[in-house]
Order: sequence, then structure tokens, then C-alpha cells
Amino acid sequence: MIYQRVALIGLGLIASSIAHALRRGGLAGEIVGTARSAQTREIAIEINLCDRIVDTAAEAVQGADLVVLCVPVGAMGAVAEEIAPHLAPGTTVTDVGSVKKAVIDAVAPHLPENVHFIPGHPLAGTEHSGPRSGFAELFDNRWNILVPTEGTPPEATEKLRKLWEGMGANVEQMDPEHHDLVLAVTSHCPHLIAYTMVGVADDLRRVTDSEVIKFSAAGFRDFTRIAASDPTMWRDVFLNNKEATLEILGRFTEELFALQRAIRTGDGEQLFDYFTRTRAIRRGIIEAGQDTDAPDFGRGAKR
Repeated sequence: MIYQRVALIGLGLIASSIAHALRRGGLAGEIVGTARSAQTREIAIEINLCDRIVDTAAEAVQGADLVVLCVPVGAMGAVAEEIAPHLAPGTTVTDVGSVKKAVIDAVAPHLPENVHFIPGHPLAGTEHSGPRSGFAELFDNRWNILVPTEGTPPEATEKLRKLWEGMGANVEQMDPEHHDLVLAVTSHCPHLIAYTMVGVADDLRRVTDSEVIKFSAAGFRDFTRIAASDPTMWRDVFLNNKEATLEILGRFTEELFALQRAIRTGDGEQLFDYFTRTRAIRRGIIEAGQDTDAPDFGRGAKR
């Protein structure tokens, strides 16, 4: 056991997977959960997701030595303000948001000085959401990035690191600006491109009488899986990581124009060289153990 009492604020895919992983590893003495929706709380009680389910975040954090904010990025500040008066001295507060600088700006001003704020971001997920979607294996061999705020005691960060490692994750530390830039490349812009491609296909479908859906090939199916992600979460991600996302989108547009020119001019050598280079990146991801050649990797796990 690493923490005596863990409070999960929000009970979606990540929080429910944390609950399962904590139990699998025997990492917490007690798991307390809450969600804004009464229906979500009822489901969590029905499936015995946590040891206790309470009605409010303020109640959930009382007596907790670890609080995990699992709400959309845009809601983090309001939740931090709500729980701040109820946090015990020495409590660690972390989060699972996809953006870090905006989360720090929104949350840190509300927290007492005697509380340790260590933002985090587990790079794991599926297209599913809600308390029924979680499973203990979600974090196995995935990366979790920790972004300790200034003045955080090293022992508090190390304790949180051990927790995530106990849940199966690999752990890395970054500063918030670098995290947001890296994630703009590896997650945020790919999601935006997927949403855009599915939107284009939807327009085309109206012309082709559903042939886009009927004849979807593997590439488009992968786009639709990504684009099925929670719209509230991704709205908040883009609104809170504008600078890095726009920088990477600008680079993407330049690359796309170069490929358009190569296709228009029949420059097969440039296309072949480009695709060879990008294929090597895909192979590197597989060799690093972050995916397999199986088309449904990570989506067939028991939930």
C-alpha cells in the first residue's frame, strides 16, 4: 500500500481504470470516488467501482492523502477551488489532463501551500468513456508524465511515481511547456486531423449515399475510432493548448503542401522517400512496445 486513501474526482475511463489498477496492485487502503452526474455515481455504486461513492468533491477529499482530478481540463480550476478548504496538510493533488500549463495556471492558485501539487498525464486511453469503460490493464507499459510544480518535495514526487509504476506505467518527468508541445505532436493534432477527416467524409457521404460508411477501409476506421473520443475533453484540450497546437498545425500544413506539390508534379521519388521515413517512425513505436501490428491493439481488453 502506497496511499492510505485515494480520492478520485470524476469517474470516467481514466478514473475507473485507476480504481481497478489500484485494487489489482493493492496500492491504496481506501478508494473514494465522486462524479458530478448522479447517474454516473449510481453506476459506480452498482459495479462496486470504489470503496465509497460520495456526492461531492469536497466530501471525497476529506482525509485523503492523494487526490486525483479526473475531470475535463476546463473544469479543473472550479474543482480545485471547491476542494481546497477540505484538503489535509501534506496531501498530494494530481490530475490526468492532456494539457499541463493551463492546468497549473488554473489549479495551483487555489491550493494551500501545505499541499503538494504534482500534475500528471497518463498517455493511455480508448474511445470509450464512463465508469464501465475502465480496466486495470489500461496503463500497463504506457507512459505517465509527471510535471511537479515548483517547491514540490522530491519525496512526494517519488511516492506518486511509485504509485504509477505499481499500476503498470512507465514514468517520465517534463516541464509543462515541453509537455504541451510534445503532446501537440503526438496526440492533440492527430485528434484534430482525425476529427477533420471524418467531417470531410461526412460531407462526402451526403453526396455518395452512405458509400463512405459502407466501404470504409482500415485507415478511415482508425480515424473514426480517434474521432469518437469525448468531445468535451477535446474541446477543452484545444482551447487550453492553443499555442503549441497552432504551431504544430502550421508545420503540418507546410508538409501537406509539399506532398500536394509532389503529387501534382509527379515527383515519385519525393513521395517514396517521405513514406519510407515515416514508416520507420511507425516501426520505432512498435519496437518501443507502444503498439503492435494487431489492428485492434488495446481495444479488445476486458472491460
